[in-house]
Amino acid sequence: MSRAARERYSLRPTAQLRRRKLVNHLMEAIGTIAALAAVAVLGLVVWAVAKRGAGALNRDFFTELPPTFGETGGGIANSIAGSIVIVLVATAMALPIGVLVAIYLNELAAPRIRRSIGLVLDVLNGLPSIVIGIFVFGLLVIGHGQAAWKASFALAIIMLPLVARATQEVLALVPDALREGSLALGVSRWRTTLGVVVPTALGGIFTGATLAVARAAGETAPLLFVSSVTTSQVSWDPKQALQSIPLTIFEFLESPNPEDHEKAWAAALVLMTFVLVLSLLSKAFLARSRRKLAR
Repeated sequence: MSRAARERYSLRPTAQLRRRKLVNHLMEAIGTIAALAAVAVLGLVVWAVAKRGAGALNRDFFTELPPTFGETGGGIANSIAGSIVIVLVATAMALPIGVLVAIYLNELAAPRIRRSIGLVLDVLNGLPSIVIGIFVFGLLVIGHGQAAWKASFALAIIMLPLVARATQEVLALVPDALREGSLALGVSRWRTTLGVVVPTALGGIFTGATLAVARAAGETAPLLFVSSVTTSQVSWDPKQALQSIPLTIFEFLESPNPEDHEKAWAAALVLMTFVLVLSLLSKAFLARSRRKLAR
C-alpha cells in the first residue's frame, strides 16, 4: 500500500474530527449550564418565597377567616375553599372538552381540519389572561353579577388549549400497531379509540391536565373581573363570588400593613406547594400507568 493510501485510511484522528469533538464537548457544557441555570432559578424563587412567608404559616393561617378592619391575625380559609371550588369547576369544564377535541383531531379529523383547529388552539393559548377576563366580564358578568362559576369559565378557556394540545401530543405517541391490531379484530373505530388508544395514553393525559390546572390555579387577572366582590366567610357555593388564593395575594400586597405582606408571601408558598403536589401526583400516576402497560 502506498503512503497516500495509508494516510487516506489512517485511524488517527484528523483535525476535522478533533474539531467536531471539541464542538460536541462545548455544546454539552452549554446544555449542562443551561439546565443548572433553570434549576437555580427555580430554587431561588422557592427559597425567596419560603424565607418571606414561612413565618406566617401556622394552623390559624389555614383555618381562620381574614381579620376584620382594625384586627390582626386571621387566615385564608375562605380563599382556600374558594380556590378549590373555582379550580374544580374549571377542570370539570375544560378537561372533557379538551380531551374530546384532541381525540377528534388525532383520530378522526382530516389533515386540513387538524391544522386549522390546531392553529385556533395555539392562538387561544397565546391570548393574555386579562383579555379572557374582560371577555367573560362582558359576556356573563355585566347585568348579572359576579359568581365563582363565571371565574371557572374564564379559567376553563385558559385550560382548554393546554389540555387539548397535551392530549393530542400524547395520543400521537401511541403506536399505530395497537390501532391496527384492534381494527383487524373487527373492533369499531370509536371502541378502538376509547378502549385501546385512550387508556394507553391516560398517564400523559393526566399529566397535561395537571399542568393546565397548575397554570389556572395561579391566574389572577380573570378573577379581578368576575369574582372579586367576595364574602369573607367560607362558602362552597359556585353561584356566589368566592375569594381565591391569587386574589388574596394581590389584596395583601396592596395593603400598607407589613403583616399582610408576610401573609401574601405565605399564601404564595401555599399556592406553590399545591402546584408541587399536583406535579408529583401526575408523575406518580404516569409512572404507574407505564408500569401497568409494561406488564
